[in-house]
Amino acid sequence: MDTSSLDTPVPIVDWAVMKANIERLQGLCDKAGISNRPHIKTHKSVEIAKMQLAAGADGITCQTIGEAEVMADAGIKDILISYNILGARKSERLAALAQRTNLTVSADNRQVIETIGDAMETANSSLGVLIECETGNKRCGVGSSDDAVELAKHVDAKQNLEFRGLLIYPPRGDVEPTKQFLADAKTKFGKVGLECRVVSTGGTPNLPFIGQCGETEYRSGTSVYNDRMMIGFNVATPEDCALHVYSTVVSRPAPDRLILDAGSKALTSDLGGFETFGVLPDYPEARIVKLYEEHGIVDVSYCEKVPEIGEVVRVLPNHVCPVSNLFDEILCLEENGKLRPLRIDARGKTA
Repeated sequence: MDTSSLDTPVPIVDWAVMKANIERLQGLCDKAGISNRPHIKTHKSVEIAKMQLAAGADGITCQTIGEAEVMADAGIKDILISYNILGARKSERLAALAQRTNLTVSADNRQVIETIGDAMETANSSLGVLIECETGNKRCGVGSSDDAVELAKHVDAKQNLEFRGLLIYPPRGDVEPTKQFLADAKTKFGKVGLECRVVSTGGTPNLPFIGQCGETEYRSGTSVYNDRMMIGFNVATPEDCALHVYSTVVSRPAPDRLILDAGSKALTSDLGGFETFGVLPDYPEARIVKLYEEHGIVDVSYCEKVPEIGEVVRVLPNHVCPVSNLFDEILCLEENGKLRPLRIDARGKTA
């Protein structure tokens, strides 16, 4: 690929690598006998979402109503929003969305259930609900199976809401608490006559444990591209990383320091547990030590060979998911070696 004419900074997706990643996730779900519901927050692209569905996914996951609206506008009919929905305007949008797609949301408290229940009743619409449970990640979710059952009963009492099951984001690498939680919950649901048809778990870092919690479906986002964090978690290799941000060396103000035109508005400032802001695969000793908005400060004091001013280099981001949301359009390197633009359809849809 000739990089000399690139207008940097720009993310480029290797289409063949991404396609292999999509097929790998689908294969893991198929082998485990569970549904694949990939999370589109990583790529935010209608085209890629439809590729995932064509590969065998049963539906998609979104994190915001805005993302779900974009996907529904494109004709995608089975959408999970894995987030608590609150607020009058969001409730109105949710009710409108539920009238044109098979929609499910998650909830972990009564206020959310009351809010969405009222909205569905006003709009004469129906909505599926998963109770979000917390089994060690310390994010959203009820912390006991008893609380999950009580919330499920509250959902079941609402005329326009349908209890469909549970949603969990297990802690990385430790499935036992989640397995125990689900076993307890299913027993208790049976005692009160509620059917837990869906158990949705996920997380790219947990791919080695897919199917081991007793889930019925899996949500994975980052695996479509992979990144430095996933390499660190040993669930991807550098060859599995489909997206790199291409950046130009614009200055070398000191022998040990050069400047890239990719700063926090291209790479994000997410360290992802590392001490540096991404990797230059072709210059592995280089260290991106600081980001300004449009400046990436690179320590090259350990490099045997240093990029020259004007050279275009590729950067593997620490965390690829926020990168998609920083660009209206990225480039795809197709298998014929040609580049084409890809619009990020749900870019900026954070509400």
